[in-house]
Amino acid sequence: MPPDASTPPDGTTSADGTVLPDDTARLRAAVAFVRDHDTATLLPLLLPGLCGPELESLAPHCRFAHAGLLLFPTDAQDLRRRLADCGLAADTPSQPSVVVRERLARRHGRDLADLDVRILRPRVQGPAGERRAVEVFALTVPADSDLEAIAAHERARGHEAHLALELEHPDPLVLRGLCAVLARHGARPDGGGYNPHEDGTVLYFTTPAAGACGYRRLELYTPGDHRDALRDHLCAQPRERPDAGGPAETLLRLLTGAWTTQALAAFARLGLPDAMDPYAATGIRELARRTGTRPENLATLLRYLSMLDVVAGDTDRAEDTDQEESFRLTPLGALLRSDSPDTMRPLALMYGGPFYGSFAALDHTVRTGQPAFDHLFGENHFDHFARDPELADLFDRSMAASSRMFQPLPDHPVITAAARASAPRTVVDVAGGNGELLGRILTAHPGLRGTLLERPHAVEAARRSLDAAGCGDRCAYRSGDFADMPSGGDVYVLSRILHDWDDDRCREILRHCARAMPDHADLLIVERLLPADGSPSLATAWDLHMMCNVGGRERRAEHYARLLADAGLELVGRTPLPLEAYVLHARKAR
Repeated sequence: MPPDASTPPDGTTSADGTVLPDDTARLRAAVAFVRDHDTATLLPLLLPGLCGPELESLAPHCRFAHAGLLLFPTDAQDLRRRLADCGLAADTPSQPSVVVRERLARRHGRDLADLDVRILRPRVQGPAGERRAVEVFALTVPADSDLEAIAAHERARGHEAHLALELEHPDPLVLRGLCAVLARHGARPDGGGYNPHEDGTVLYFTTPAAGACGYRRLELYTPGDHRDALRDHLCAQPRERPDAGGPAETLLRLLTGAWTTQALAAFARLGLPDAMDPYAATGIRELARRTGTRPENLATLLRYLSMLDVVAGDTDRAEDTDQEESFRLTPLGALLRSDSPDTMRPLALMYGGPFYGSFAALDHTVRTGQPAFDHLFGENHFDHFARDPELADLFDRSMAASSRMFQPLPDHPVITAAARASAPRTVVDVAGGNGELLGRILTAHPGLRGTLLERPHAVEAARRSLDAAGCGDRCAYRSGDFADMPSGGDVYVLSRILHDWDDDRCREILRHCARAMPDHADLLIVERLLPADGSPSLATAWDLHMMCNVGGRERRAEHYARLLADAGLELVGRTPLPLEAYVLHARKAR
């Protein structure tokens, strides 16, 4: 049992008959737990049913690092005495614990200045002499202090009691595999984060109530930046099954999907992601002041977004119905910050803006075959956006935000081979928007040169972007249409271009490429591929989006192979990218 739950509030008795203070007993129990267990014995206690070959394959990849608990000494001397009583180094150095201090302040509605919380990690040896620790959080509670109520509450509930595992090697595949095993045996994702100061990623879990050791919180730590795994972990936080209430409830949940789109768009438009802190909760009234909104209505929006894990409400605050609600930004919501390097804010504004309106006329597209966007706005979306500088800028920024999803592209063998060539090679980005993708390629490979083909207004935006990225001096620019394809390049890139058009226009674009490409040149096409077996896919959703808004479509790999062959090109390979995208590699047909 964890020290917070196993020790009676009136203390316990040691072997020599001495009555120990409650906190000393809890600390002694934690020390004994750390000394007595290793990973192989700990995991089955946490996860009932984990045994045999699965346990044997899992245990070597992670080590039991520490057990954590919260103590309440009257002063520093009292804390040192308790450590010594439990066989721990009394002079263990400590430092302020910002995280636990803020959690306690939120839970109990106290001012941070009232709470003196320290963190220290006295060393403990495991059963085979392994270096471990007990992670002690110490809130100073002077005698007759009004903080005694907090101490009693925390001792009874054990909010900060946890166990920690650390990956021996920061391998992303091992991390994902370990998360999958934990989930299969009943552990539920319960938050996490990336700490840039120590370059480490931590994932939190709630373990099954049927566990035999009593600890209900598990911390999984791995060195390095694993934000892709972190994002998947946070998105995997349990939700109620959509069919839990039968077909009527399932349909109702589906029908309210439009509310989610607009809630996210409003969240971005109001500037709330920039006004919120990802590490500490902020009260509703303060958030309303920062964003010029009404507190009551803002609270309603944020409660809804908390169901989507875009924000997190302060669920551990004291049980006082009059206490102000507060919220913090989650890693998912942080993607909508304007200053995030991976910001998806432009996508939220685009999907909640022009494209949202066009989907209201989806039935027109299904009846007539004409894009709903053209029907509503009287012209195709490329011309419509070009007439409105603000919309044009938003569209280019949304495309740039999307291109960040394709980070592995600069490491494609075709591009790395061009970068290693003895003479400088040129990458031609066809309809490359504001140059985000080309900038990533040129930044990754300083020996490459670039050429960007785009509409005049986009060329100017790309020039500014590439200059700011420090690679503008290696880039040339061509204003025009596909017919103005620059010739003589070594690698041509069509990133999410062909899905905008019908088959005839795609053949025309590919023929322009084939005419401009030297015999040795390569063509890289970035698109989502419809699955051949009809299984669920992001490409299926985007197929509907393209049909509704631009009259384009997503395609299967063999469909693209036929279009390439019609243009005198051949598909020679394909490589997966994140978010179910692919790089199709083509060359001139022999």
